[in-house]
Order: sequence, then structure tokens, then C-alpha cells
Amino acid sequence: MAEPRKYISQEELQSHNTPGDLWISINGKIYNVTDWSKVHPGGELPLLNLAGQDATDAFFAYHPGTAWKHLDKFFTGYFLEDYSVSEVSKDYRKLAAEFSKMGLFEKKGHITLISLCLTAVLFALTVYGILCSNSTWVHLLCGGSIGFLWIQSGWIGHDSGHYNVMISPEMNRLVQILTGNCLAGISIGWWKRNHNAHHIACNSLDFDPDLQHLPFFAVSSKIFCSFTSYFYERKINFDSFARFLVSYQHWTFYPVMCFARINLFAQSFLLLLSKKRVPNRVQEILGILVFWIWYPLLVSCLPNWGERVMFVLASFAVTGIQHIQFCLNHFSSSVYVGPPNGNDWFEKQTKGTLNIDCSSWMDWFHGGLQFQAEHHLFPRLPRCQLRKISPFVKELCKKHNLPYDSASFWNANVRTIQTLRAAALQARDLSNPVPRNLVWEAVNTHG
Repeated sequence: MAEPRKYISQEELQSHNTPGDLWISINGKIYNVTDWSKVHPGGELPLLNLAGQDATDAFFAYHPGTAWKHLDKFFTGYFLEDYSVSEVSKDYRKLAAEFSKMGLFEKKGHITLISLCLTAVLFALTVYGILCSNSTWVHLLCGGSIGFLWIQSGWIGHDSGHYNVMISPEMNRLVQILTGNCLAGISIGWWKRNHNAHHIACNSLDFDPDLQHLPFFAVSSKIFCSFTSYFYERKINFDSFARFLVSYQHWTFYPVMCFARINLFAQSFLLLLSKKRVPNRVQEILGILVFWIWYPLLVSCLPNWGERVMFVLASFAVTGIQHIQFCLNHFSSSVYVGPPNGNDWFEKQTKGTLNIDCSSWMDWFHGGLQFQAEHHLFPRLPRCQLRKISPFVKELCKKHNLPYDSASFWNANVRTIQTLRAAALQARDLSNPVPRNLVWEAVNTHG
């Protein structure tokens, strides 16, 4: 006779939410992932952010069907008392299963091959233009081509961080190091740590690093009283200097984006030189060193300092387009304070994202992120499939009265500036920096 099931309450599950005592629930079964979090391929932050909660939808989103068989080793023997599944989650999981049956997760197209070839051609033309031409205009164009090369390598790195873009994990890793560390100077380890935290805690002001840009930017007055960043593990102060910069952020947004890459360089170094766990740290560092050899060497081949500065500014300014794209997808969407909730996965991902309307021939420009809601709901799905599943996601949002927000590239920029301007005007109010009321906050801060 089978032993009766053992149950624990939601309150008891929530008590196991620390790095040294980390439990989660998946499909009503309780798993102890304390030790696993230290070697989890996606890093420890996704598990920590969902610790003590039901994480079924997040598990569905991030793991293939083959991952389920590995869960048994972490099973505690307990089940979650009064476990239930919302209608939205039921439909979401059915949709994920349908996409899997259709083979969409395996059909990756030839985007990676095309992007790699384009990147190689751009690099070769840039080197040729600098070494074989004396024209200042050609050198300026070469600087812009490096910026465009960084954009394309960024899309490859983004894709390879979510699924295998190559025929094997080893080849996928090689492409990551080549396009991220060697060509772009950005640690793929840092990017994965940052990006996984962003996906799990989409638009949480204190858990999502993609919204934590003080002292330069603030998308909501909710952080004007300072806050603790659970990603950076420190308090971020809204002091007089931050207030001054935020007060003019709708004017400084585009200029700052032109130099946003400097922050990525700095964050890469900070992680690689820290005591945090970084898989293949030596490999990552060597890749970064390759970048800091070839890029300064290429700049030094220019005939004078004026052209060198012009070349660097052009490369940074062009790649700034990509940084703007990242901001458009989230800055004007709904934000919240606190940890993510595993029980409203679908709702949080759709409310915190903005799609960009564009023709299919412009998909290369956005790197798949124009379908931001689809990408957040199904992060393992190759970008060539996102346009195909868009009608299904839109229909599911309509069925459950959830937003499916989209705008043209121009309107997305307008909405972002409006959001920044609304927060800037509040920051200028020295006597009362917090929102005047909730209605004013909803109308002005979130576009």
C-alpha cells in the first residue's frame, strides 16, 4: 500500500527562501535546490528570486522537456498544500506544449550563419578601409561599421545565451566567446547573469538590473527614496547628484546611450575580477584581452588623434542604437517593487514588455526583440519563430484581458521620453519628491 502524501503549506514553503535553505515548488512538488543553485547553469539569481515560491511557469519557459527527469534528485518528498493552477497558466503551458509538438524550438533557421558571415565581412572591410584608405570619410564609415558589427554580434550573443545556435554546446560556447568577449569586449558570463535576472524579475525596480540606472535614469518616482538592488547587492541612493541628472534625463537619454557601452565594459571587468562564481573565468578573461588588443591596435592605425577620436565616437554612437532598443522594450511599461511572483508569470511578462511594430524585412534590425512579449514568454524559442507565434500570444492575452502592448519604433521612442520626462518633473520637486497621488503616478510615470 502506497504511503500517504506529505504536504506543507505555502507559508512553510516561503520560509525556505535563503541561499542556505532554498526550496521551490514545481507542479505542486517541493524541491530542495540549495546545493544546485551553486552550479545552476543559469546562475543562482533566478532560483534565489523565486525561492520559497511556485516556479512552474518559469521552469516551463526556460527548460526543455528533457530537464524534467533531472528534478527527482531534488525532490523533498513533500507536496504543496492547496496547490492550484490559474486558467492563464493552464493556457500558457498548453501553448508551450503545442509549440514543442510543432518543433518550433528546434527550427532555428540560418540567421546565425548569416549574422556570422555579415560580421566577418564587416570586420574585414573595416580593417581594409583603415589600412588601405587615406580618406577621413572612409575612416568615419569604418567606425560606424564597427558599431554595426557590435550590434550584430550582440544579437548572436543574445540568441546563444537562450538556446544553442550551433550544432553542439561546445560550438555554441565558442561562438559566445568569439562574438561577445573577443569582438565586443563584453563578458558573456556577465551578460547571462544580468539577462537571466532581468527575465525572471521583468520590470521589478529592485530586482531587475535593466531598470537600475541611477544616477543617470529613473523610470519611476518609486525609487526616489533610494532602494536596495538585489542584483548589485547594495543600496542605490537617490542623492542630490542623482536628482540633478534625473531632472534632465529626457534630454540626456540619447547622448548617454551613445556611451552606454562603457558601462558594459566596466561591468564585465567588475564581475570577472570579483569573487563571484564565473564559469570558465580564465576563458572569459582571455576573450576580453583579445578585444583590448585588436580594438586599440586598430584605432592606433589611424593617421592622427582627431580621426582616432572620431572613429571611437562613431563606433560607440552607432552601437548606441542597440542600447536604445533595449530601453524601448521596458521603460514605458508597467513597473513594480518587490520580488517576482511565480504565480503570475504570464501576467508580469506581458505587462512589463512593449513590442515594436515593424515589417518582416526589418527583423534583422531588431534582432528578434521587436517581439518582446513573445520572447519573454518563450525565451528558448529561436527568433525566426517569434513572428509566427505572435498571433497565438495576442489571442491568449485577449482571452484573459491582459495587455498586448505594441508601438511603432517612433512611438516607442516617444513613450520612453514621456516616461523619463514625467519622472524628471517629479525629481525637480525638491519639497515633495514622491508621487502626488497614485492616479498621477499611473498616468504620467508609466506613459
